[in-house]
Amino acid sequence: MPKTRQEKIADWDKEIAQIKNKQKSEKQKLAKEERAARTRRLCSRHGLLESMLPEIIDITEEQYKTFLERAVTNDYGRDKLNQIIAHGEKNSTSKAPTETKSQTAIPTAKPAADQNAANPQSGNAGGGTMV
Repeated sequence: MPKTRQEKIADWDKEIAQIKNKQKSEKQKLAKEERAARTRRLCSRHGLLESMLPEIIDITEEQYKTFLERAVTNDYGRDKLNQIIAHGEKNSTSKAPTETKSQTAIPTAKPAADQNAANPQSGNAGGGTMV
């Protein structure tokens, strides 16, 4: 027996409700995936920063904020970021090799021998090993 117009409308309303629920569910899954990706990215990047500058582990949040403001959010930092982004875009389109660590490494401390020679008060001015 054919459905009446009211029955068809009721069926379509059910379908619309089901589709809206599916849409809501997919949006929730997407938001959860985006939060997880952001968390992974934040942990990975901060871990990298801590491995390069272990001194930041013991500083306060205010000191950390000041460090970032002074070291990163200036013209020099923005220029370097723009260069890296531009270089990355070229790499992604031309498949050119990326920079090696030796090309981008920034020395953070003097080698141990230089520190001992420069600081005779360290107890190891003679250059021998301490036991």
